[in-house]
Amino acid sequence: MKDCHIVILSLCVAGVLKILTEMFLPHLNLADLEEECFSKVLPKVDKVFSDLMEEIASQIGGLTSQNTELRALLRNALQMMVQVLETLSGCVRHVCSFEESLALDTIRSLPSCILKVLKNTFQYCKESETVYNGRLSLVVDLLQALFKEAYSLQKGLMELLDRISLDSSATEEDACDMVIVIHSLLDICSIISNLDITLHANTWKFIIKQSIKYQGLLEERLRHSDIVCRLCDDLLASFHSCMELAEQMKQSGAPESSQSVERKFFQKTAKMCRFFANTLVHYIKEFKPYLSKSCGRLHHLYLQMYSKFPPSVYAPVISDAHCNEINSVILVAMDPLITHLLPFRPFAEVVLAETQQFGPELVFPQCLLLVNIMDKLPSLPEEVLNLWFQGSQFHEETPRLPVFQALFLSFQQCSTERAVPILVPGVMMNGQAQSQVTLHQHACVHLSACIASLPPAYFPQLEHTLLTALLCPDAQTALLAADAWCFLVRYGTAELCQHHVTLVSHLIKSCPGDCYQLSQLTFLLRRMFVMMTPNHQIEFVEKFSSREPQNLCIWQHVPLREFALDVRKRVEDDIVKSAIPVCTSWLDGGCKLGQLEKVVRRLPLGLRRISFTRVCLFCGSNPNTAVV
Repeated sequence: MKDCHIVILSLCVAGVLKILTEMFLPHLNLADLEEECFSKVLPKVDKVFSDLMEEIASQIGGLTSQNTELRALLRNALQMMVQVLETLSGCVRHVCSFEESLALDTIRSLPSCILKVLKNTFQYCKESETVYNGRLSLVVDLLQALFKEAYSLQKGLMELLDRISLDSSATEEDACDMVIVIHSLLDICSIISNLDITLHANTWKFIIKQSIKYQGLLEERLRHSDIVCRLCDDLLASFHSCMELAEQMKQSGAPESSQSVERKFFQKTAKMCRFFANTLVHYIKEFKPYLSKSCGRLHHLYLQMYSKFPPSVYAPVISDAHCNEINSVILVAMDPLITHLLPFRPFAEVVLAETQQFGPELVFPQCLLLVNIMDKLPSLPEEVLNLWFQGSQFHEETPRLPVFQALFLSFQQCSTERAVPILVPGVMMNGQAQSQVTLHQHACVHLSACIASLPPAYFPQLEHTLLTALLCPDAQTALLAADAWCFLVRYGTAELCQHHVTLVSHLIKSCPGDCYQLSQLTFLLRRMFVMMTPNHQIEFVEKFSSREPQNLCIWQHVPLREFALDVRKRVEDDIVKSAIPVCTSWLDGGCKLGQLEKVVRRLPLGLRRISFTRVCLFCGSNPNTAVV
């Protein structure tokens, strides 16, 4: 009987409320609404609604089609909930009927009451299928009416709040109330995301609009991290839905041009996804100084989306048409996000962190992100270039790598993508990729483009990174470093080429013996040497005289065919003369095969046969017999 009394009491209160709003409210002036009505009545409305929901929750377990009494009780409770929403909508309509400007203090109790009721209503509708557990058909009509009325009430409330204007004279209480409104709608967004796409989008539009409208008043009060996190979650959920729909259509073999239900839903979901991306970019643009704690989430969002998009090995199989559509509708909208964040130090610190806790599926997207960032940097001011190209400079800074070093480390981690190999769009022309290229080619082309526009002040960081990458044990990473280094030498001045050839030569001399680092250094030396001018080649011969035994480790790898004929002959003669004592000792020792390697090492690769022949003839021996 107690339960029945709660329903009857609620019914009485709901009836009284309806009479007050219909008969009493129209006779009050706008200035008297809050004090004479809303502040006194609406707290009771909130309690009535909560009591009704608690009553339903306590009785629903016994609901069956045979239990007509309980069924009638619960339906009456739901009907009263609908009636409460209708009454609140009537309050909203009445306030909107005033032509005079609206102030928040004249309706202060109304938004807070409505938002609490709406949150509870939407949460109840969302959980109804689980709560009723197969008995949904007994009350489905009232649940539909409940959601419909809540939808209408929220729409009306947002229109009402949009008419309110807070100026510089707004009080502390006004600001706090508006923040509560925005945060309450943010909580509602997380509930309705799977209930109604249109309502979800309109709620987000209102949140962003009001946040920007009162930016100066609210920016230090808003929960920016929560807003950005919810936007990221909604964007990622919409993106995953797009990919799943595209995968299903690929598997079913449905024509891509058909206007099927699946196709229309895919387009609607893609449109919603683009809306979230654009909304996120807009919010970042306006509130970037307050988003330092959100940079990790934004970075992770970018990586998560690209990890599920071709050509990632973790992406689902979708058609080329859907791939192009998702890229043009959704991912293109993500590009401005990175552009807006590039000058933001906390974002750079997250992207360039020395230790990245990535799963294997996020390594490739990180590499693509760094390439994208390098493409954007040349057009940015000096302070932004310092942020990305120099890395952390002082102990008190959050440690971050130079972007070049981060790229090579990321590329090195993409072992699976390089082994497959996956193909990415090549150089764009008129909006179209000219071909599909490997990750190595992709990184090399964009790295070279960045180097071409790199101010000389950042060459030391670049050279240090290239050398570190060249000497790493991963052969493909070392090859990428050699390719980029050769571009730098070819694109730069002749003096720069000479300087780097000299540097690499000194490094070769410092190598203790055979090792993979020596192989990679000598490989680079051979490639760079062909780019030296004839005058610089002569200077090289003078600096690293082939007569000096300690320089023979360099001359073993120098392509002598690139020298002018007279210089080449001079170098060959010097090498032969320096090799004569070794060859003589070997010949005098009985031409032992075990000691032949020591002789061969004293001769350049391209001259070993001819030089050895000349040495043997000089010593009076038959070279053919000696070699045998």
